[in-house]
Amino acid sequence: MSHTILYLDYDGVLHPEPVYRHPRGGMYFSVDHTGHTLFEHAKILVDVLVPYPDVRIVLSTSWVRILGFSQAKAYLPEALRSRVIGSTFHSAMNKFEFDAMTRGAQVLADATRRSVTRWVVLDDDDEGWIGAASKHLVLTRGRNGIADQETVAKLSEKLQEYCKLR
Repeated sequence: MSHTILYLDYDGVLHPEPVYRHPRGGMYFSVDHTGHTLFEHAKILVDVLVPYPDVRIVLSTSWVRILGFSQAKAYLPEALRSRVIGSTFHSAMNKFEFDAMTRGAQVLADATRRSVTRWVVLDDDDEGWIGAASKHLVLTRGRNGIADQETVAKLSEKLQEYCKLR
């Protein structure tokens, strides 16, 4: 595969977490996040990816299991949505087995299945990132997600490294 893959989580990355689905009202914050909106940091990711037109996105968010791939993807702005090529969860998978895996195991299984060698993970979940796989993780913290300048710097550094390896 010639593309660098960005595995993308939503909650705690593109907006604060946690987020839940209301049966009739869509997605919402479960706690008071006054002044915050869903996907408020998406523009930051769009800007970080501008120098890397060949980076493709694989969704590694629980939104895919909850809403389905197409609906989860539709929440992204077009500049990100156009880069999405799939997700770590597929409807043919056993949902219970998938849910029992750590995020690290889910992403590693997908990277193996896709035979990708250049991949970066943007996530607020550091569970299950063992051995060599841990070098691919850019961990976000707190309410700021990707809005944290240190996180943006780490992501940019990893993208620069993997995109120049062609």
